Amino acid sequence: MNITILGGTGLVGSALQQQLSTQHRVTVFGRQVFRSPKTVMEAIADAELVIQLAGANIGARWNAIYKQEIWDSRIESTKMLGQALQKLDKTPRIICASAIGFYPQADDCSRHYSEDHTQAGDDFLAKLSVAWEAEAQNLVDDEKLVITRFGVVLSKQGGALAKMLPAFKFGLGGPVAGGQQCFSWIDIDDLSHAMQFIIERPELRGIFNLSAPNPLPQKQFANLLGKTLNRPTFMPLPLWQLKLMFGEGAQVLTHSSSVYPQRLLELGFEFRFADAESSLRHLLIDLQ
Repeated sequence: MNITILGGTGLVGSALQQQLSTQHRVTVFGRQVFRSPKTVMEAIADAELVIQLAGANIGARWNAIYKQEIWDSRIESTKMLGQALQKLDKTPRIICASAIGFYPQADDCSRHYSEDHTQAGDDFLAKLSVAWEAEAQNLVDDEKLVITRFGVVLSKQGGALAKMLPAFKFGLGGPVAGGQQCFSWIDIDDLSHAMQFIIERPELRGIFNLSAPNPLPQKQFANLLGKTLNRPTFMPLPLWQLKLMFGEGAQVLTHSSSVYPQRLLELGFEFRFADAESSLRHLLIDLQ
């Protein structure tokens, strides 16, 4: 299959390219492909499947300007993809990324949100996800569209875990903002295999949660990370310090998400790393 990944030079796109290239012809473009509808059309002209991942990094310090970049990099790029698709003679299947930030904040990890929960949250991350998915739904007919809501992706190569590792390795890690918020995550290898699982079933459509089936309190995750690294975890990162570091972007680390991958599990997908301890051991010990 000819697969084109847009916005695919980051953490997830690189992992997908490696996973899919063994069986498919995969072409990857960074966000610079969104110079015009024409450049996007040229990029996807021969694609049977387009994976739209484009979006500015949300794990950075936010101000008004950067929040607009976060928004535009997702919404405007998806609009431009739609304009390009209209010029093609044959419409490819589309997989468009979104995020579990769509869901309302969870009081704890006891209640999970699965794909059949349609009421979004009311914060910036939820509004962003709603707008992003609305643009995705304008791209193609429903039978050709899959929307994947990613949990926090765990990898040594980037993302939240890579940013946490230096402090934890020096014994300076601990719970974030009290650590009571629920943490929904997915191992980068499981994410790649889940995407391949969806890709190889062309009849699939609609929303899929790409998160492990066992979310946990952030404090428990911090303790497991310290245990895996054989380091103490008694240095909490308080909310005021987070706000100094990330501004409004602190909400990425304090957002409480309890999300369940119901559709994947019902279809028979098997997570290799269904709990955080096995994922951390895999990423930090087995892959050394």
